Amino acid sequence: MKRLVLAYNPVSGHAAFKRKLDWIIKEFQKRNCMVIPYRTLRHNHHFHEFVREAAPDGIIAAGGDGTVHEIVNLVMRHDIFLPVGIIGSGTSNDFATYLHINDDLDAYFDAIAMGSTRAVDLGRVGEEYFINVASAGMMTGIAHEVPSRLKNALGKFAYYLRGIGELPKMRAMQFHVKADGREYDFDGYLFVIVNSATVASLHDVAPCAAIDDGMLDFLAIRKGNVPQLMRVGTELLAGHSVLENPHILHIQASSFEVTSDAPLVSDLDGEAGPALPLKVETVPRAVQVFCFT
Repeated sequence: MKRLVLAYNPVSGHAAFKRKLDWIIKEFQKRNCMVIPYRTLRHNHHFHEFVREAAPDGIIAAGGDGTVHEIVNLVMRHDIFLPVGIIGSGTSNDFATYLHINDDLDAYFDAIAMGSTRAVDLGRVGEEYFINVASAGMMTGIAHEVPSRLKNALGKFAYYLRGIGELPKMRAMQFHVKADGREYDFDGYLFVIVNSATVASLHDVAPCAAIDDGMLDFLAIRKGNVPQLMRVGTELLAGHSVLENPHILHIQASSFEVTSDAPLVSDLDGEAGPALPLKVETVPRAVQVFCFT
């Protein structure tokens, strides 16, 4: 019988996951899998000890992007060489969305039971890892500023509402980027360094991004007037690629160094990260993720 630690966030996404817990345990038992629940806390200092004592065959992170981020970091920091599964149940579930996990949970549970995995790259900033995105600049701190009750009530629309409110205040900043030895200078508003093509609940932001190519994709919004920026925004919301838009800078590389004349703090998978300057590198095929065959 396969043993699985299910690390779930009890408050993400309307706190709805708790109501699904029994159903999920039942579904895995049908597949000859034992589920060992772990309720994530604000500080999960003893998670690695829990995992070692439980001796599972895999770990499933159930929650939003922040929960996945935390579990991936705990796995990497404590050398826990186990595959990680994802059940998206938060306000934002970008990496799970990219993998189409929630499109068919029955099939995904089958994949976990069969041990179907894929080696996935991670990004690293100092001692911190991210599985999907590192960002900084205007509007990238919205995830920390939107009240939890608004997130739960409006979902991802809460982020868009806050972002629209920020548009009149946007002021361009100077950025300098080193990417695998190449250097770029530009005036802009924000940048994202992505592993997958799905960011901020928007699909195909970086259509050429792949999670197992040893590369990360850097996208920045360059300086422009309000109509030009609105065009970028509408293209993104419509699910269109913006890589050919003149107000987008796109760079693909395995490592980046980003500096700015503004005092910016980064965001890693929706969680607060370090202040700039930011050094980012790819960790190729760092973690095994349960996925569809």
